[in-house]
Amino acid sequence: MRIHFIAIGGSAMHSLAIALSQKGYEITGSDDAIFEPSKSKLSDHGILPKRLGWNEENINSSIDAVILGMHARQDNPELLKAQEIGLKIYSYPEFLFEQSKNKTRVVIGGSHGKTSITSMILHVMNYHDREIDYMVGAALEGIPNPVHLTEDNDFIVIEGDEYLSSPIDRRPKFHLYQPNIALLSGIAWDHINVFPTYENYVEQFRIFIDTIVNGGILVYNEEDAEVKRLAEETENPIRKHPYHTPEYHTEGEETILEVPEGEMPLEIFGRHNLNNLAGAKWICQHMGVDEDDFYEAIATFKGASKRLEKIAENNSTIIFKDFAHSPSKVKATTAAVKEQYENKKLIACLELHTYSSLNAEFLNEYRGSLEKADEALVFYSPEAVATKKLERVTAEQIKEAFQEKDLKVFVEPESFKSELKDLDLANSVLLMMSSGNYGGLQVDEIKRLI
Repeated sequence: MRIHFIAIGGSAMHSLAIALSQKGYEITGSDDAIFEPSKSKLSDHGILPKRLGWNEENINSSIDAVILGMHARQDNPELLKAQEIGLKIYSYPEFLFEQSKNKTRVVIGGSHGKTSITSMILHVMNYHDREIDYMVGAALEGIPNPVHLTEDNDFIVIEGDEYLSSPIDRRPKFHLYQPNIALLSGIAWDHINVFPTYENYVEQFRIFIDTIVNGGILVYNEEDAEVKRLAEETENPIRKHPYHTPEYHTEGEETILEVPEGEMPLEIFGRHNLNNLAGAKWICQHMGVDEDDFYEAIATFKGASKRLEKIAENNSTIIFKDFAHSPSKVKATTAAVKEQYENKKLIACLELHTYSSLNAEFLNEYRGSLEKADEALVFYSPEAVATKKLERVTAEQIKEAFQEKDLKVFVEPESFKSELKDLDLANSVLLMMSSGNYGGLQVDEIKRLI
């Protein structure tokens, strides 16, 4: 089967392309920009486009299907050519469903925790040598590619993103998977460029629950009021299994989970991660892993890539890097670090980088998100605001929105870097939260702070 990817360089797209290549499909692709690590990975598998750019000559009748990425535009010349000659055009989630129609589909949904829960499930399955198919949104230790597809495996675990499927398919991705088993971790308004009201955003999760196949299973976080309401209100004839944060405590700088056999030390920490663990346990049990085997495996789980990743440490200071950027994730991550290191000063640095976070109307959602920090710094780029064609945001607006005493706001990368170098990091935890790079700040520069 010959598949052509339009916008092959995307993080999910290039992983799917590699998975299909490993499955024996003939893969071609195009993009107007391909960055690392996608570029090297595509090259290693022999499917890196020979040149950048779009070219309608890449499209012909020998292609069995086209997979269209979100990075492409509706007027993309390759897309227009594919439509003209009548090729079958899939979005990423549509094709993933086609690959898994005969499998038991396990879909992990929610505004936060999706990647961590999916990663926990895959870690447990990998630990016990259970072969499954999967799609996860992060690099994992022991898993060379975030997408794995076979003909033989019975289960596929999919991280169910609520963002749009493609430029010509405006449905949220997780509406297309029709799960046999689904998990819903939490709901906190995001992606306001697509879902302009909170009610509109919540509606997408109601629809997700309704897409679970008849007689399927919903595992849901009963500590989230909105999730609990949707789970209880649905008329979809499914089985429902609520979960909640298990009992745990900290000893020094170690988190101890209380299990039936006694106390079990964990590599991960934070209330939100323990809540994620409870959801992952339910899913693994529905996939045939008993409780004892789950605990044995999860004790060695160190976390998903870019989620509370320790990047430097000395006798006095620890530096974490985290992908958190939405209000709920920022609040949970900050609280987790403070709980784990209650005897250290917590310095939290947040970059406002996404469309939602830079929107003046959305800023108030961040109120209280940094309240557990002893010192708080926020960086944003006015150029990014202009590029996204948003209304101008001021430092005063940000301070008013966060309602944090002594909050420092930076708009110049160099002044932010200078502030970092001047920080007193003795007996401290420095938490760097961003889906960007603070205007060009490199990881090595952060490591050198200690």
